[in-house]
Amino acid sequence: MNAMTWIVLGSTVAAVIGIAIGVIGPALAMGRAISSSLEAMARQPESERPLMRTLFIGLAMIESLAIYCLVIILIVLFKNPLLTYILP
Repeated sequence: MNAMTWIVLGSTVAAVIGIAIGVIGPALAMGRAISSSLEAMARQPESERPLMRTLFIGLAMIESLAIYCLVIILIVLFKNPLLTYILP
């Protein structure tokens, strides 16, 4: 195997590990936010509307972290900057 094959293989493995780690944090944060919101709504049902609005805004912000991770991983996979050093 030549150097380009090793770099592509290493980049792919790093991308898989990176997306796995990069999605765990937002997934845990979303679960915790939803759980806390449901507990608050169970205690005070009249505050459902403001809690839901705040929850959806918070979930969108948390989800953006996972999307940023996905974008960086896709850049590494399809436009790998390391390949410019080995290509003739």
